[in-house]
Amino acid sequence: MAWRAVVRSSVGTRHQKQQQPCQDYGNYCILNQDVVVGAVADGAGSAKYADVGAKLAVETVITIFREIARSPQPEEQLSHPLNGKEARKLFSKLVAEVIATLEEKAVQENYAIADLACTLLVFVATPDWLAAMQIGDGFMVVGLPGEEHQLLFQPDKGEFVNQTTFVTSAHALDEMQVNVVSGQQKFICASTDGLERVAIRMSDWTPFPPFFKPLEEYLWETPEPEQDDEYIQNFLVSERLNARTDDDKTLLLCLYAPT
Repeated sequence: MAWRAVVRSSVGTRHQKQQQPCQDYGNYCILNQDVVVGAVADGAGSAKYADVGAKLAVETVITIFREIARSPQPEEQLSHPLNGKEARKLFSKLVAEVIATLEEKAVQENYAIADLACTLLVFVATPDWLAAMQIGDGFMVVGLPGEEHQLLFQPDKGEFVNQTTFVTSAHALDEMQVNVVSGQQKFICASTDGLERVAIRMSDWTPFPPFFKPLEEYLWETPEPEQDDEYIQNFLVSERLNARTDDDKTLLLCLYAPT
């Protein structure tokens, strides 16, 4: 058994018309056969360098987890399940380092820190447990064997329309949501808010099964999804999907499956 994973982003039709780059970014790493780490970020529409901030935030997360995996201290590694307190401590430290990296970039390039504003969703998972965090909107859905798909966090939509919390916000750590899920992990999907309206029932904040089931089946049927990603790419740029959302879209999928 091992993790299968794929991540892809697509620029929204609104940004295409405005000749803007994709402001989403996602990445993951498999630290060994048992541990997978993933992150997605959505640059704020109002941020001048939103695409830079999103990519830098995600790559900082991946770098930090790689360093944790290489640590000679067993207590620093991800070899044991995290409880809620440990997960919040880990993610608080991670977010602090992300913020410091963004601030350093802002100083180097003479940007305002708000120019790099982005949301951030992160997870670390083994076959037996998952710990996750979310700052801002977007969604993370997991599936355990024999159970319905579960939305880990209600997206942070703020007080007004098109408002959310960004990792660069002064109150980001206060608004950070953290969750730990025990039990055999099977399927993980993390996405920016461009897919919320087609993937999540807004009336009760539950996953929409017809959206997730084909994606999970695709991973079961595709041993190397990073190399055989035509299905995901075609889905993200399809006219049917773009008719429902004109925003950038990022999809990060993981499945623990037979090798």
